[in-house]
Amino acid sequence: MTTTATHHPVAIVGAGLSGLVLARVLHVHGVPATVLDLDAGPDARRQGGMLDIHADSGQAALRAAGLYEDFLALVHPGGQAMRILDRHAAVHVDEADDGDGDRPEVERGQLRDLLLRSLPEGTVRWGAKAVATRPLGGGRHEVELADGTVLTTDLLVGADGAWSRVRPLVSDAVPAYSGLSFVEIDLLDADTRHPESAAVVGGGMLFALGAGQGLLAHREIDGSLHVYAALRTPEDWAATVDPADPDTTRARLLERFADWHPSLRALIADADGALVSRPIHALPVGHRWDRVPGVTLLGDAAHLMSPFAGEGANLAMLDGAELGAALVAHPGDTEAALDHYEKALFPRSEASAAESAENLDLIFGPAAPQELIDRMASYGPPAG
Repeated sequence: MTTTATHHPVAIVGAGLSGLVLARVLHVHGVPATVLDLDAGPDARRQGGMLDIHADSGQAALRAAGLYEDFLALVHPGGQAMRILDRHAAVHVDEADDGDGDRPEVERGQLRDLLLRSLPEGTVRWGAKAVATRPLGGGRHEVELADGTVLTTDLLVGADGAWSRVRPLVSDAVPAYSGLSFVEIDLLDADTRHPESAAVVGGGMLFALGAGQGLLAHREIDGSLHVYAALRTPEDWAATVDPADPDTTRARLLERFADWHPSLRALIADADGALVSRPIHALPVGHRWDRVPGVTLLGDAAHLMSPFAGEGANLAMLDGAELGAALVAHPGDTEAALDHYEKALFPRSEASAAESAENLDLIFGPAAPQELIDRMASYGPPAG
């Protein structure tokens, strides 16, 4: 049975932050785009925890999208507070959020919802999983979906994350395991149900660190604590974590944190619900590709990195805004737009990826948390 392919001038694979910012910037300038996403709907899965949105990247992208004021309404007051503890729960850094910081915290799901609401109905096609992409010549591409639907496009944008189906059109690179795995933990209604843990985490972000491992946590807007137990461990370790068996995972983690202070071990012992493994992968630092007509990448598809520069989501949004601006500035000349976009993309993503890789080693080094403490001291006292 043959299926007639529908044509879309711009097809964006992935309804994450980068793809949605691109679609929004194009919409503001009267350029239609179609966003394809594999999820059944916007609430199909949790979108992750808090994000600090940087002035020169994420905030700039939201300004370009005409959503900056709406974004400010989502900011978590107090969310820029930060504490650094050692494994004995001794506090080495305790910075309050005095409201003067330039990296306000928002919940990723709320930010994504803001972007989705800003797009015309039908822009995002849910349940549209791309399973194959093929060049047709002249910069046009074909996208095959899991349901057998086929579409064609003049511009194919891969905003589909770490394991992008679009990336192979431009690059043979694949993400490599960083040597670090997270186990994701939630403590719900923390001030009432887990007051000691709430006090340890504080109002914003917690780094509790020891050699090769740590507990990273932040307070969410709904009063829950989102915790990542981080371990230097072989890649296959993460595959043994069964979300349906939290008791076993909890016990295994507590063994790994056996000599840690009870107040920190409680962040694991008191976990609510499933515990989910998140092995951390990254593309090679300096990942780039030769110009391929009619296709490019955004966000993690272009520059997947560990989260230790705080740049992943920010760069992803900036990518979307910059590509949108380039397309608007070069009407009728997609190749000129893509060339302009990629020439700026490559050096900025290389710098952030290098910083991220360096910080992973710094944060989880043998002397942790001392190197992070020294790094924070080098920045001078907080403003205010």
